[in-house]
Amino acid sequence: MGNQEDYEKKLKVISTIEESQIKTPHHIPVAVYIQEANTLYHWALADKEALTAAGLSWELVEDIPLRCEALIKAQASWQTQRNTGKKGSEEWNKRSPLAYDLRNRLLHDFRFAFRDHPDLVAAVSAISKGESHADMIQDLNDLSVLGKANPQLLEAINFDISLLDEAAQTASEMAALLAEVNSSRQEHSEAKKFRDQAYTHLKEAVDEIREYGQYVFRKNEERFIGYRSSYIKQVKSRQPRKPKKSGRDKDNSQKNTGF
Repeated sequence: MGNQEDYEKKLKVISTIEESQIKTPHHIPVAVYIQEANTLYHWALADKEALTAAGLSWELVEDIPLRCEALIKAQASWQTQRNTGKKGSEEWNKRSPLAYDLRNRLLHDFRFAFRDHPDLVAAVSAISKGESHADMIQDLNDLSVLGKANPQLLEAINFDISLLDEAAQTASEMAALLAEVNSSRQEHSEAKKFRDQAYTHLKEAVDEIREYGQYVFRKNEERFIGYRSSYIKQVKSRQPRKPKKSGRDKDNSQKNTGF
């Protein structure tokens, strides 16, 4: 592992990787990729003379541990943000239907209570516009204020006045929860991007070292195997092979196409 100064410099390098260059580890688990990168590092140490003779920059090999460290931390940060965001989203999904029900109930009661007052009916109509979560929260606040300004009309229909305070309290709590969810999503997106940048940076080194290793040891199977991904090799070995067409199949295919 490098010292803190080296690590800080590495983070700056990683963060400058452009969007168009970023790769995503969709073909291999990140933990597996990091392990393979570390294995490659130790494997290449034994072949330093041969690899550098072919033109490989040895600084690239020496940089592997620091690149691995950066990806480990970036992956952990992203996972943390995912878990935090998931909890917030679950809480929102649990509580928001109740908040929407309260809003709809107030709208229904207000329309009836204010039915003989055009100005109040217009106010309720204006409040009811908008369908976003933010609109729902604002509606609860507005309905609470409007209701408290006209308590006699609401009491005339035996409306539960305590719902006005409940609406204001619900609006406050849901606003805080929505802000938390949105913030987590933004942080999750940024953490995901940096994780992919860190993976891209490590992959650049791994690909280059493997390319040199496969070239140098193309006639030495014992050393060549160390410059391939064991995970990808295993995945490919489990995939069913497509059957080769027989000569008869080819002839039939040609007949069917008219050629």
